[in-house]
Amino acid sequence: MAADAPFYAIPIDKRPPRTWSRIFKAVLFCILFNIACLMINGSQFVFLLPFRILPFRWSRKLYYAGIRYTKGAFGSLQILMCYWFAPTKLVITFETEGMGAFTQDELDLYVLKDNDGTPVALDLPTKFVLIANHQVYADWWYAWCLTYFMSPHGIHRYVYITLKKSLRWVPIVGWGMQFFKFIFLARSWASDRQQLAVDLSSLGREAEREGKPLCFMLYPEGTLVSKDTRPRSKKYADKMGITDMKHILLPRSTGLHYSLRSLAPRIPELRLLDLTVAYPGIPPMGYGQDYYTLRSLFFDGVAPPAVHIHMRMFDVKTGVPIGDLAGASGASEPDRKAKRIVEVDIPNEEKEEFDIWLRKLWQEKDEAMDKFFETNSLTPQDSKAPVVEIPLQLKHKREILDAFCFFWPAGVAYLWGRIRG
Repeated sequence: MAADAPFYAIPIDKRPPRTWSRIFKAVLFCILFNIACLMINGSQFVFLLPFRILPFRWSRKLYYAGIRYTKGAFGSLQILMCYWFAPTKLVITFETEGMGAFTQDELDLYVLKDNDGTPVALDLPTKFVLIANHQVYADWWYAWCLTYFMSPHGIHRYVYITLKKSLRWVPIVGWGMQFFKFIFLARSWASDRQQLAVDLSSLGREAEREGKPLCFMLYPEGTLVSKDTRPRSKKYADKMGITDMKHILLPRSTGLHYSLRSLAPRIPELRLLDLTVAYPGIPPMGYGQDYYTLRSLFFDGVAPPAVHIHMRMFDVKTGVPIGDLAGASGASEPDRKAKRIVEVDIPNEEKEEFDIWLRKLWQEKDEAMDKFFETNSLTPQDSKAPVVEIPLQLKHKREILDAFCFFWPAGVAYLWGRIRG
């Protein structure tokens, strides 16, 4: 490694020790981040939960609106922590075929800019399942940050993810995720498939009925690329007689397949948003966690100069082989909507077709990573697809207060003062 190599290109265990100023900033990050999380979770318990208990329709509406606000607050907090402690930007490229008629000439139709011409948001469909390759634990952090810039008002208030069931009761974090209606799974597919189908069907019906956005985030690889998981992927590929990946892991299709089949009947315009994510500094065949961890990002302040994202969007109804939904579970699609039927079994031939399709998608990701190591870009060399750079920063200064959920206690204090007056 060259002596003048940037810190992000040097493995974490070979970087110089932290300076005292860096230690101070790490402590400051811990204080601010934990205060914000306490404020968000405290707002959920103190100001919102009572409205959930009241037996009135208006109180339930206020409760769910408040929960969306706190979820948006957490999304804003992630942006703010990046801006203050680990500055970076999103470099987003688009695949014309996956985006339909999306060309450079039509860029202004999909990218919203401020008065200075700086891109500030992506005007894309707002109901989708987001999938991506998984290299570092910060992947979900940056993906959530991306949703802040999707649509004029952001979709970071409508993000849903799956978590280990053991995290459900972790103080503050686990409690907050329960309020966010995240899906907790036991990592046993025999028990998880019914829970996943029921929860997603409920979220899909709610989003379609209320005309709200929905982003369900899923990483089909199931885990990070590492020295432990890389051999397991190779062993499975050899067993199945298929080609293994070089830079990423073979995807697991079952969870994604069930998710799409659970949501698609409830959301006719459902999209599949596929992201290929790459980080500068990680060498070919290297492991992301050797270069970027949540600790190194925010304690050491060594962030990637850019997070490269190649985006493809598919219409689930016409562009993804999820199978025959009309005959699933022996019920027609209208019956499935009306009776809230969910399925737990998928015909084997439909599973195999979807698995082949997803594996092909992942093979294309692997080839894109090859090109990234050569050119430091995810855009194909012969492509004229547009490139958009968006700095990770909040659009308005007042959103700093949002990140700390300031407006709930301030609003209650104002009302209490008016009552006493």
